[in-house]
Amino acid sequence: MLKTQTGNFSIGIRRGGGWQSDLPALLEWAKSEELGVVDIGRNADEIKQVREAGLQVGSVDLLEWQPLFSPDAAKRKDSVQKNAEYIAKSCGLGAKKFFLVVLPEDPTKSRSENFGYAVESFGALAPSLEAAGGQLVIEGWPGPGALCCTPETYRALFNECGSPGIGINYDPSHLLRMGIDPLRFLKEFAPRVGHVHGKDTEILVEDLYEYGTEQPATFKESPAFGASAWRYTIPGAGGTNWGEVFRILEANEYQGAVCIELEDKDYNGSEAGEKLGFVRGARFLSAR
Repeated sequence: MLKTQTGNFSIGIRRGGGWQSDLPALLEWAKSEELGVVDIGRNADEIKQVREAGLQVGSVDLLEWQPLFSPDAAKRKDSVQKNAEYIAKSCGLGAKKFFLVVLPEDPTKSRSENFGYAVESFGALAPSLEAAGGQLVIEGWPGPGALCCTPETYRALFNECGSPGIGINYDPSHLLRMGIDPLRFLKEFAPRVGHVHGKDTEILVEDLYEYGTEQPATFKESPAFGASAWRYTIPGAGGTNWGEVFRILEANEYQGAVCIELEDKDYNGSEAGEKLGFVRGARFLSAR
């Protein structure tokens, strides 16, 4: 199976929709291309299918996201319980990493208020994670009202929740689009990284001059999986220094995988194109 040259990290994919919904066919194709890891969604029963096919489970999506960050205390408590049960079941089946984005249920609330709900829920969930040997891997997608996207908010969360059960899904594409140095970020937070997405961002330099970062373009149509001055890409087509990423991870004894999340206008939209994007991204990473 494909692995990175630096760090010997297994390479895989994050499962999407369309043709990828047929899990048995996806697993057979992944094996044929030497892709040894698959990230799956919220169906714990699929963990067994992946492992029986001879592949690793990279991450599974946490069962509930936004209810964990609800202004309603009873709703938060109920969500913690549901997620704790799901974590115990999934860890028993062999999945240990639980992917989520800190998307508040009510983004009109202040960021500090929603952050407080996140701290409370993560603190309540931490004992269940530690008991099961699981870890939340929080991705910094900067969606509507999203928290834990920047050094400021990740740092504050870890200061409040010291549990090793709370970690990071490192995806440099989101950092690049926000103007945050992905290598400096990784050097600061590498001990917390529990999973890695192989996705990149191309900064469209001429468009950055033309439109800046604060407003969308008035006349230009933004590219798919992007905005006026940037677009997501497969590894190798963006600005991330993947060799250095792997060196930092290796130095910090990272034990996880690198799974390609395919969001690239040059490949998405057809089965053939998406398979090509996965394979090209994987081959690029394997040479780093």
